[in-house]
This record gives sequence, structure tokens and C-alpha cells, in this order.
Amino acid sequence: MPFTLATLVQHSALKLTVRAGQDRLDAPVRWVHASELADPVPYMEGGELLLITALTLDAEDPEAMRRYVRRLVGAGVTGLGFAVGVHYEDVPKALLDATTEAGLPLIEVPRKTPFLAISKAVSEALAAERYRAVTAGFAAQRDLTRAALSAEGPEALLGSLAGQVGGWTALYDPSGALVAAAPDWAVRRAGRITADVERLRERTAPASTVLAEAEDRIELHSLGTGRRPRGALAVGTDAALGTAERYALHSAIALLTLTTERSGALQAAEQRLGAAVLRMLLAGEPEHARTVAGPLYGQLLDAPFRLLVAEAVPSEAASGNGGEGADPIGALTEALEAAAARSGEALLVVPDAGRVVVLAADGGAVVAAGAAHAADIEARRGSRTRPLEPADGDGLAVGLSAPAGPIAAATAFKQAEQALSVARRRGRVLVEHEELAAGSVVPLLADDAVRAFADGMLRALREHDATGRGDLVASLRAWLSRHGQWDAAAADLGVHRHTLRYRMRRVEEILGRSLDDPDVRMELWLALKVTAA
Repeated sequence: MPFTLATLVQHSALKLTVRAGQDRLDAPVRWVHASELADPVPYMEGGELLLITALTLDAEDPEAMRRYVRRLVGAGVTGLGFAVGVHYEDVPKALLDATTEAGLPLIEVPRKTPFLAISKAVSEALAAERYRAVTAGFAAQRDLTRAALSAEGPEALLGSLAGQVGGWTALYDPSGALVAAAPDWAVRRAGRITADVERLRERTAPASTVLAEAEDRIELHSLGTGRRPRGALAVGTDAALGTAERYALHSAIALLTLTTERSGALQAAEQRLGAAVLRMLLAGEPEHARTVAGPLYGQLLDAPFRLLVAEAVPSEAASGNGGEGADPIGALTEALEAAAARSGEALLVVPDAGRVVVLAADGGAVVAAGAAHAADIEARRGSRTRPLEPADGDGLAVGLSAPAGPIAAATAFKQAEQALSVARRRGRVLVEHEELAAGSVVPLLADDAVRAFADGMLRALREHDATGRGDLVASLRAWLSRHGQWDAAAADLGVHRHTLRYRMRRVEEILGRSLDDPDVRMELWLALKVTAA
């Protein structure tokens, strides 16, 4: 409990008397200050008990006292102590009326009580309060550490912290998703501030913010020591935290940060193991890979899986921010890891020279989370309803293989890389290899190099047609679409078959290539499709 005026006036040795502001004695006292200045406000910080004898004040002037008291109240002074029997035998009426009117506690100090005695009493009480807070903080730290080391881990720590601060607590993972809350009723309350957690994640760690809600006061703190937060802690209380509660909060942040950083080191070791498993799979050694995978990754090899390859690509968001802070690979990885943590699925993530290779169960929550993450980026690219932040992961391209087993891992990896290549060329976030097998080959050729080749191949025919000497391009398209059937193609064009034969000879003459060559026919057909001529 903070030291208040009520506590001070109950000090029997000081023999203090309350003359005004009896209903405001619960105000905390931060310090005691004696001053005879007509305007001591410039030297006040707020929360002080000001002691005076009115040596330089016109304490019997009502208007002067009203102005004086108003300045003290405006400066946040907690109370005013007046020494009687020094310059005035009693508290002047003007001062008494002014403090009563302003609601400022006025305490009468008898002549036999020196100001020094009051200062010592307050100083000793504040020191004792700090000692109690530190002692309570150490006790809270012990309880929180014990909870963190228990089988329940972070969940137990949240429960202990909620009891320490007399409120509720919540833990969020690196993606901003709610992991746990205490007590149980706080789950819905914590779920309503996920947007604020998302905004906190966009700031460099360590970061914190305070939300002044109608129901309670909420503090949000990022967890982790790196640039990107590894999670967030929320604490909701009825009022601002006291010293002991603040000690408990800082201890919880330290313990959770230690837990997440230790998890990060463990994750790095798991990644090294995962990289070894992936290398064996791609080398065609599934049995060796299964042995190395053990219980950590073994379940991934017991059912069909997908291979995902992702890399960062230039984007509007990245270029608009000079590339600083943009980490689309990190954002994707966090989304996948969060999905794996929530679903209990195994997940193999291997950073690979600026890219990331992921092996996840087919049809599981991780693959679905990757698709949802990509769809969200695609939606933002399409709407542009708000400026993209670097953390939005806009500069991302992902290729996803078809379902495969350990023996076909190398094929799945090649499929994922092929899909990634198409995603880059098309400006897509995610392309699945199954799309490539089910669709047309023409969209795969829609890049600048292929279009330039097609334009060059057809340029001479277009220039011929531009002179009005025949419609060679349209005739070529009709003839190729009818697989070289003269009568059917001529009917489509509305010309005689001899006219069409003449036009095809002109095509050969202009291009210097024979239409009897199947490669030439293929190249011309693709050129027509790519240019939509």
C-alpha cells in the first residue's frame, strides 16, 4: 500500500490535525518539501506535502490565498502543512477557506513538531514501503520462476502473475495469435486486442504500449531480445501497477524472454537436424533420413507431405521502405510455426541461402496456414486500401509441390522449385505444382523474353499484312489451328483452298522456314498464342 496523508496524520508522535480536505487523505505522498516562497510551484514535481509558516505570504488576504492554493492544486501538491504558533497563532481563515474551497487537504502542525520530524517520518515510511515492495518483488520472482519451471510452464507463470497483479494476463506467439490466458475467463478479453498486438509486433523489440480500455488498463510488452519479437505479454488491471506489481511484471517478462530465447536456440538445433534429414531425402536415402528424423520429424515421413520453397522478391512495400525491415520469409515462417504449434503438427523448416524450404503434412494446418498467408498478401496487393508495412511480407514468392512420400522427395523438391519459378514470373505469391500440370503451358511462357521472341518471329508477317497485300497472320493461325487441313482452314477464312496454299507459301518465303518442320509449326503457334495476335 502506498504511503498516504491518512497514514501520516495517524502518526501519534507528530500530533497533526486535519483542518480541510478530510475526504482526500487517501492521496499518496511522494515527498515532503518546506518552502516559504510566494510561488513554490516551479520547484515541485507533484505528489508532495508542502510545509509552510506563511513567512512571506499574505495569509489573511482571501484572494491572494485562493490564487496561491489554485497554483498548488494545479502542480499536483498532495497536501499543505501549516505550522501554527510561529507567525500565526492559528490557521488564517483566508487560507482555511481557500483550501476548503479547492479540496486541498490542510494539516495543522503544532509548534512543538518541527518540520524535520515530519520529513523523517515520511522518509522512513517511504523507505519501508520500498523495502516491502522489493521484498514482495523477490517473493513474486521466486513464485514466477517456480511456475515457469513447472510442467505447465508459461501457462502456470501466467496464472501466478495474474494473482500477483490482481488482474488477468495473456501470452501471444510471434504471429500475434493468442496462446494462453489466465484466469480462464480472460480468453475472450485477450482475444479482443489481437489487432493491438499486431501493431506492437511491427515495432522493434523491446517495445511496450498501454491501452486505456473502458473495462481495464492493459499493458502490452514484447518478448525476446532480437529485432523481431518472439511473442507478447498482456497484463490487464483495474488501475496502474504499483511498485511490487511492477517488479512482478518485469520478472515475468524476463522469464518469458529467457524461455523464448532458449526455445530459439533449441529451434536452431532442430533446424540443423532438419537440414540433415532434408539432404538425405533429396539424395534418395529415405531410410537413413527416417533414422535421423527420429521422433522429432519421423511422423512427417509416415504420411504424404508437401515441400514448400519460398524466397523474397522485390516488392512495392520493400522498395517504398528502402528494403529496410522487410522480412517476408520471416513473416511466412512465423505463420507456419504458429499453425504447427496450435495444431500439434510436426514441421521441418530449413533456411537455404536466402530462401526457406519447408516440409509439412499434406492436408494439414501448416499447409493451410501457408495458403491463407499467401491469400492475405494477394488480397492486400489487389485492394491497396492501406499502405503496406515492411512486416506485411508483400515481397514473397512461394512454390508448393504435389503430395509426395519420402522416396519421391527429390521430385517434390523439383516441383516446388518449378512452381516457385512460375510464381516469380507471374507476380504471384503462391503457385502449386498441381496448377501447372492441370493448366495450359502458354501462361508459363508469358514473360518479356518469350514475348520478345514471339514478336520477332511474327514481325515480318505483320509488316507484310500492314501493306494490304494479304492476311498472312490470320491465315497462318487458321491453318495451324486446323492441323494443316486445307479445306477446313480455307472454309474458316472464307477463301479458296488454292488461295490459302499460296498464302502459306508466302509465309515460308518471308520467314525462310518450312512449315513441314513440326518445330517451326510449334514455335509459330506458341508465338501466336503468346502475343494473342
